[in-house]
Amino acid sequence: MSMQKIGRDITVLGDCLEVPGLGFLPVNSFVLHAEQPVVVDTGLSLADRDFLNTLGPAVDPADVRWIWLTHPDRDHTGGLFDLLAAAPKARVVTTFLGAGIMSTERPLPLDRVCLVNPGQTLDVGDRTLSAFRPPLFDNPATVGFYDDRSRTCFSSDCFGGPMPSAEVAADGDAGDVAADDLRAAQLLWATVDSPWIHVVDVGRFLATLEPLRVMDPEAVMCTHLPPAVGIAPRMIDTLTAAPGSDPFVGPDQQQLEQMLAGFEPGVRT
Repeated sequence: MSMQKIGRDITVLGDCLEVPGLGFLPVNSFVLHAEQPVVVDTGLSLADRDFLNTLGPAVDPADVRWIWLTHPDRDHTGGLFDLLAAAPKARVVTTFLGAGIMSTERPLPLDRVCLVNPGQTLDVGDRTLSAFRPPLFDNPATVGFYDDRSRTCFSSDCFGGPMPSAEVAADGDAGDVAADDLRAAQLLWATVDSPWIHVVDVGRFLATLEPLRVMDPEAVMCTHLPPAVGIAPRMIDTLTAAPGSDPFVGPDQQQLEQMLAGFEPGVRT
């Protein structure tokens, strides 16, 4: 995992997963250095990831006051219970549904839960975080937020896309990716992660983009895209094409076997 600072207020904890045939998918977590520090998502649920050790240089876990889970999928909650143990003052920000989903695997201490629905706010001392439902999502418990002080939108999976290399995925900047390549990656991710986009009323979907335009964020922090500064209008415009983009069709068993064969070591003659 990597670490990079965005302005004075945000640390990005970058990671990625290789997706055969598609590229490298970023899997980010964030630290918002508010008066009451906020950790946004807690990384992959893989045995070789040590989220606490990665987090330590950015913020002392004992100082963390809030753990905002954008949604309870396993690529967002890997270090949650380790962090709860190391951060006795921290509360988990989620929804009623999110808390229920997480508790099917391991009981979530409800006295350390703070339920925040879209349209509500959370005071973290020196700023107010405004919760919203991103236009694209793959989990019904998804809630992102807008930080009015840093003018940053934390949008969960809404803006995502596979990158050409692990370096770009885990330690890059979305603004450095060629515009056409970023657009193609975003639209691919939209069809993979939110396949319902092809069956919704287009007008109603486009209306969900307007709150993002009104926010006019200076920066967009998304779990599955490198941090994006200064390009939010272009990224939002890209999403207007998602309903009309080609549906994603994943590999079938024959293609899987071909990929697996390609992973086998070559035979010496």
